[in-house]
Amino acid sequence: MSYTSRGQALLLVVVSMAVVLTVVLSILSHSVTDIKLSSKDEESQRAFSAAEAGIEQVLITGSDASGPIGDANFTASVTGYGSGTKTLVYPSALYAGETATIWFVSHAADGSLTCTGWPCFKSPNNDSIKVCWGNEGTNANSAVTPALEISVVYAKNPGNYNQIQIGRAAYDPYTGRPGGNNFASPVGSGCQIGTTNFAFYKTFQFGGNGADQLSIPNSSYRFENGLQFIRYRLFYNNVAHLVGIDVTGGANTVLPSQGSLITSSGTAAAGESNRKIEVYQSFGEVPGVFSSTVFSSGGIVK
Repeated sequence: MSYTSRGQALLLVVVSMAVVLTVVLSILSHSVTDIKLSSKDEESQRAFSAAEAGIEQVLITGSDASGPIGDANFTASVTGYGSGTKTLVYPSALYAGETATIWFVSHAADGSLTCTGWPCFKSPNNDSIKVCWGNEGTNANSAVTPALEISVVYAKNPGNYNQIQIGRAAYDPYTGRPGGNNFASPVGSGCQIGTTNFAFYKTFQFGGNGADQLSIPNSSYRFENGLQFIRYRLFYNNVAHLVGIDVTGGANTVLPSQGSLITSSGTAAAGESNRKIEVYQSFGEVPGVFSSTVFSSGGIVK
């Protein structure tokens, strides 16, 4: 064999070894990356599980909580949602037929309704109230444009739950609804509560007998524990829409807490993996279906 042939063979061996080494290093690199990703995913799952544990702990105890769970940790806190505000966005979007309740009275620690030592909303001057609904950019002239029904439940004599009554109104942005529905129209377009923009709004007053008034007696809305809550119900929409309320139109009182907002953070791998969960727990209420039924504390007489 000549020296030239030997040199070519050596070169081929070196090139082959380089190719094999490159392939091996690439495989090792991918393996290490996969292991790191799997490890991070596992740590993230541990952090998420820890955050869930924090939520469960607060739901059981009703107070802030923190501590370890396995090799992860959680820190959870609970606050009153919407307490002391004049504007509120309901935390869950609604499909057609679903309801949302915004309270005018406070709830004591045991869940009972009270205004003793707790803030309750009132409207001494029959101030303007604005209800907002519909996601930003919603078409006002569609078969799936959301219409809104509001039901204000109140005590004719504040604090007397044997004289509960209801004021109701319905609004529809789509004036060309086939067949008609006798909902009030038109409604305003464009409403902002905080950083949330709504497509539609309607302004009304509790008292009076006009088109934008609910005929609620002033003995109810002027004093605490008269107005109980307002319930929203959407119609026609095939996607979920947000709803909200704005009582800044002259009202000199604020809304009470609407429930508990629980925030829980979980950490794992010495704080390198973090997950956060928020859960809204509303106060107990009568199911929305009962708004369409007949109530009687005694017998029903024909």
